[in-house]
Amino acid sequence: MIPVITPAQMAAIDSEAMDPPEVLIDRAARAVAREAIRMLGGVYGRRVAVVVGPGNNGADGRLAAGHLQRRGVRVQVFEVAETPQLIDSVDLVIDAAFGTGLSRPYSFPGVEPGVAVLAVDIPSGVDGLTGELFGAPVIVDRTITFAAMKPGLLLEPGRSHCGDVVVADIGLDVSRASVFVVGHADLAEWVRARPADDHKWRTAVRVIGASRGMEGAGYLAAAAAQRVGAGLVQLASPGGAASAGPVEAVSQSLPITDWGAEAVGNIDRLQAVLLGPGLGRDDLASVQDVLAIHLALVIDGDALVPELMTGLSARPSPTVLTPHDGEWRRLGGDPSPDRIAATVDMARSTGAVVVRKGPTTVVASPSGRARIVSVGTPALATAGTGDVLAGLVVGLLAQGIDAFDAATAAAQIHAEAAALVPAGLVAHDLLDRLPHVLAQIGETQL
Repeated sequence: MIPVITPAQMAAIDSEAMDPPEVLIDRAARAVAREAIRMLGGVYGRRVAVVVGPGNNGADGRLAAGHLQRRGVRVQVFEVAETPQLIDSVDLVIDAAFGTGLSRPYSFPGVEPGVAVLAVDIPSGVDGLTGELFGAPVIVDRTITFAAMKPGLLLEPGRSHCGDVVVADIGLDVSRASVFVVGHADLAEWVRARPADDHKWRTAVRVIGASRGMEGAGYLAAAAAQRVGAGLVQLASPGGAASAGPVEAVSQSLPITDWGAEAVGNIDRLQAVLLGPGLGRDDLASVQDVLAIHLALVIDGDALVPELMTGLSARPSPTVLTPHDGEWRRLGGDPSPDRIAATVDMARSTGAVVVRKGPTTVVASPSGRARIVSVGTPALATAGTGDVLAGLVVGLLAQGIDAFDAATAAAQIHAEAAALVPAGLVAHDLLDRLPHVLAQIGETQL
């Protein structure tokens, strides 16, 4: 996993570094120059413009310009106050105007169409903490950042301005990071092959949802749990059809109201429960009955109601919440643009693992750690994909995986499955792609 450091944390790390600032700046500048040469495909006859500001970001750019000149590149250096409205007649523009500490609007000059842009640390005008835009930053082709990722590189709308992001090691100690970006290789640590002596009851789950008219949500969640390794899935539907689930699932029709006691009956052989996909919000008392079970519990969709939030910390077993932004607001979540800190705060206050869905998904644990799944696609913004994700979480929990790991792995698998759909994604497409992602995980474990 790649560490993520806020601008304030990076400033502290810089101040505590064993190496003097001029050494760190030179290392950063050399990394910028190397990346620029890669983008140029060589140095002969190449022309580069570097826009520099007053701080360390500008210092990186000035030194990088010197390194490029010594390699034979023709370089123009423009101070921020003297930059032309349009930069043209070059092969590459380097944005070293302002770094992650910018706190006022800034608009980058125009760049001739077809000219590549390399940003130093972060595109100037993107907030390093929240990804918000100050002014009009340029959309770059590549960003080279130092020591660790910054939140603004991962959170929209900043993420869409950053292009490909390269992290350069310049000798800073980021070992105290508590937030990390997840990659495919990390899945092999959390998702293991099923043991040779496995049987269906060892990983059995119950999905409570799929009320009348919303059977599809329960179907998707149950099928996803099966795909990811739940050996037996029971689908209990308040007022729903007895055959609401996949043909392989065991369906149970519950009363339309006061279904709580029946929904949590006979759970001794189960390992985890998912509450919410297509549930409806008409029976809060029954929903509260489910909180009392001594099993790992995923709460999704209609079950994410504010009345439940105060009781979660008393649960003796792991709890995972999976809100999208609308559900986040319904739960009274912090509206701050600092999505990572706000998600960590909710995890700490509730004692639950929180999966905050969005263009960049943030997974936070009650201990204060967080993980970022940044490979999501806008195609996931369609009905039912959240039900698939909830099913993946409960299916992994049933296998005894730690709740934080299970939630992280589910979000990453979910995003990777979406990336396999070329166009026109609907939620059901994810179910068919899950075996491909799981097979890739297995290959990395060989």
